[in-house]
Amino acid sequence: MTDNPQASKKYKLVAVGGTFDHFHKGHQSLLTKAFSIGEKVLVGVTCDSFCRCKPLSNEIQPFYLRKRNILNFIRAHFKDADFEIIVLKDKYGPAISDKNIEAIIVTEQTIQTAKEINQIRVSKGLNPLEIVVVDMVLAYDGKPISSTRIRSGEITVDGEAVS
Repeated sequence: MTDNPQASKKYKLVAVGGTFDHFHKGHQSLLTKAFSIGEKVLVGVTCDSFCRCKPLSNEIQPFYLRKRNILNFIRAHFKDADFEIIVLKDKYGPAISDKNIEAIIVTEQTIQTAKEINQIRVSKGLNPLEIVVVDMVLAYDGKPISSTRIRSGEITVDGEAVS
């Protein structure tokens, strides 16, 4: 397992997943890393029903809007990229069963899920995924930018203080 965010190896298929609510600089960083190391990127976006367990879930943008924001970012920054956006109905998605996925992009906050995915994959006779950890993008106050902080009105999507 490599936890090196500077990994330069190209993978045929990498996965990245999340809620991608109030699309922010941290999401941009995850996707940028995925597209920099993957020939194809599988982007998993949590469905609306799965989001109900998250803090301030009533403030989470609907799936169609979260997906549109991702598409707009990819089209603007990775014009010729090969990618697919899929619906995640649980925290693992196809990463536990798709033998073609070679790497998963995570943050320190989500690395445990990637380790769980690898345990499940190994139990199924699949190769574990290479885990690539991307540093959290920090807000003006030195704390990570997160959708939860944005939903609570603490910071903007750019990590600035809400005035």
